[in-house]
Amino acid sequence: MERRSFLKSSFAATALTPLSFEQLAGLADRSEAFAVAELPKGVFGRRIARAQKLMAEQNFDLVVATPGTNFQYFVGYNPGRSERLIALLIPREGNPVIISPSFERERIIRRSTIMEIATWEEHENPFRLAANAAERLKVTDGRVGVEPTTNYIDYLRLKNELPKVDVGDGSPVFNELRMAKSPEELGAIRKAIEITLVSITAIHQQLKEGLSEQEVSGMLSREMSSRGSWGGGLVQFGPSSALPHGGPTGVKLSKGTAVLIDAGCSVDGYTSDITRTIYWGAEPTAKYREVYNTVFEAQQAAAAIAKPGVECQELDRVARKIIEKAGYGKYFTHRLGHGMGMDGHEHPYLVEGNTYKLKPGNVVTIEPGIYMLGDFGVRIEDDFVITEDSVEQMSAKVSKL
Repeated sequence: MERRSFLKSSFAATALTPLSFEQLAGLADRSEAFAVAELPKGVFGRRIARAQKLMAEQNFDLVVATPGTNFQYFVGYNPGRSERLIALLIPREGNPVIISPSFERERIIRRSTIMEIATWEEHENPFRLAANAAERLKVTDGRVGVEPTTNYIDYLRLKNELPKVDVGDGSPVFNELRMAKSPEELGAIRKAIEITLVSITAIHQQLKEGLSEQEVSGMLSREMSSRGSWGGGLVQFGPSSALPHGGPTGVKLSKGTAVLIDAGCSVDGYTSDITRTIYWGAEPTAKYREVYNTVFEAQQAAAAIAKPGVECQELDRVARKIIEKAGYGKYFTHRLGHGMGMDGHEHPYLVEGNTYKLKPGNVVTIEPGIYMLGDFGVRIEDDFVITEDSVEQMSAKVSKL
């Protein structure tokens, strides 16, 4: 999703009116299905308990999260990062505490599920306050894990205030927690997927000659916004589609063109990530048809072996083997897929060398692609969840040409 963040501002300025549900072929008005509701507050208490269990297993005495999705995962709110320290401290035993500027206390406590807030004034050292809180939580030595996106300077300042403590990478706790999605999380992801699919369908119906990639990108964001979610995507025409993360630009649509749309949106803080490639305005050429079907076969072959216990790299190998056999191996230039949840890209990653074994609750994209510079590219991306004994494709399956 990070690569689509620029769209949040672009769609707001677009003067195009999105289609209503009634205007979409075969679909009735289902706006209630896309209502955004907050996750139950009990979810966050269970997450804290799970974190503390993992901390005991992995020998962490304290974990620290600054604003971002790891902070939001436990608190239910992301206040955003700035030069002023806001941090969540979770001890192995006992209740967590949030460190906050005093003037931010009311804002945070109104939206947070954590009720203990330790505040600091503008002239004070917030990292000393964090160290004092750690001492109150009986962490005077031992091991502290910071979440993996912590600013380096924040890590250094915290480490300086806790000289007897081993302050290091807390990724093992945060990643393990977030890779296994709960029913509530899966429900939010499913809503995001449904909005994305309907929005892409709406855009396909509105394509016409002369529209630019930028204009269609704005239309896509407005479609998602009209259904209660913010989002957007990459829109790439013709040769632009051969750039895995190219566009949108001022390139205009013409008949007989590959159109690649890589889209996602957010519901309750959880994302979708879906790519559809079509051949617009004419019958597909034989070359396009061959490339598209090769990508489709690679995706479905990888999905067919996905289940608990299978290493992530095995899915990449299966898909890559099919593309290589078809003679397009050098044009498949990225990993097969990635985990998905509160971040558009998160663990686990489907890539050579990753021996992580899939577990129930893992949500991953499977998105092989073939990109021929100067000509066109094809990517088919869908979202999958690992079940107790197999895999479920969460987004609607496309067909071969």
